[in-house]
Amino acid sequence: MSRVFLFSLTAMLNPTLLAATTVMLLLPKPKQLMLGYLLGAMLTSITLGLLIVFALQGSGAVDSAKRTVNPAVDLAVGALLVVVAFVLGTGRQERVMERRRRQTAAKEDKAPPRWQRALSTGSPRITFAVGVVLTLPGASYLAALTAVSKLDYSTVETVLLVLMVNVIMLALLELPLIGFFVAPEWTTTAVQRAKNWFSRNALRAAVIGAAAVGSLLITRGVVTLLSN
Repeated sequence: MSRVFLFSLTAMLNPTLLAATTVMLLLPKPKQLMLGYLLGAMLTSITLGLLIVFALQGSGAVDSAKRTVNPAVDLAVGALLVVVAFVLGTGRQERVMERRRRQTAAKEDKAPPRWQRALSTGSPRITFAVGVVLTLPGASYLAALTAVSKLDYSTVETVLLVLMVNVIMLALLELPLIGFFVAPEWTTTAVQRAKNWFSRNALRAAVIGAAAVGSLLITRGVVTLLSN
């Protein structure tokens, strides 16, 4: 059971989920956007999780699938993001940014990207589809499912355990969403403060974000290597 919890926690360190949550929090109507994304993500991850645990139990397919995701990828990408954070933090990118600002100065009236315009509509259907597409099993989730399949629990217990893994895995999305329902005024104020902070500290936010995501990826890669 301890391995199930461990891999559930490492599965939570998902850069895609972290990036999507951050974007949705900074857009109008974040509650609707996040709810749609959560439902889509749950549909994909729970369906595939139950399929793997029950249909492929004992076949070794889960272990094989887990090995196909090389933890070296996490380590490499994580190290790259840490380097990016270092470069941003030391100001070496300023000349590049200034050149890009001059190149884009004439494009200030250009419409935002299509995906951002779609998300900004606040349609749960759109974020539901995004959640379905982006939530695919990663190495840590597959490892958690492998651990579940080896526990030899009853059908009901196994289903509940898979649900628990998904709740933990999607906590980065669930916690702010719960805030909107439990303490909507406080959460809305906190989100607005975060938006204001980002507008004043965009570079600092990029440094912190790159360093945090890079560190999480490195941690996940190390944990995956040690578990093999």
